[in-house]
Amino acid sequence: MKKLYQSQIFLLAFVVMTMLFITPNFAQSQTAMNIKAYSDFKKADAELNVVYQKILKSYSRETTFIKKFRNAQRLWIQLRDAELAAKYLNSGTYGSVAPMCESIYLETLTKVRIKFLNIWVTGTEEGEVCLGSVRMKS
Repeated sequence: MKKLYQSQIFLLAFVVMTMLFITPNFAQSQTAMNIKAYSDFKKADAELNVVYQKILKSYSRETTFIKKFRNAQRLWIQLRDAELAAKYLNSGTYGSVAPMCESIYLETLTKVRIKFLNIWVTGTEEGEVCLGSVRMKS
């Protein structure tokens, strides 16, 4: 019986030690989480800029579209910033998580915008009657 008891303790100790060394460490400082969230937002923003530049290049001969598209993107940035300000009215009242929350929200809005703009990059299926300035897939 004593050997069985000792083997169970050994097994439990082995499992605990394995979990400590193998599983990622999720306990982070708030500063580290703020930095990570901001970094994730900046990655999404960089991706948005890549999509934006692809559209500008692909539609470069369509000057009216480019002018209206640039204006739309400028206005979207103003809308994004206004939405952030409306969601987090007084940054100082949310404590140390505020930068993280704001960055997560900006990242979310940016990813939605990327998805929205990608239609100009990928095109739309033939038969779409309301394609507007979006080209059909080739």
